Amino acid sequence: MHDKETNKELRQKMELLIIEHRDLDEVIHRLVCNPDVDQLQIVRLKKRKLYLKDMITRLRSKLIPDIEA
Repeated sequence: MHDKETNKELRQKMELLIIEHRDLDEVIHRLVCNPDVDQLQIVRLKKRKLYLKDMITRLRSKLIPDIEA
């Protein structure tokens, strides 16, 4: 039962990160199209997006059961 609860929490967290990642992607796309935007801001948003991608990948790997060779 504990594993199911933990998996549920991990999935919920992963879903929130995926939504934030998608939202950041849209914001970055809009900002890149605007020539007056601070490039440093775009770089920071891209770094945050990469961080989210790494976190999503880690959560996915925790949810996949280990396969014995």
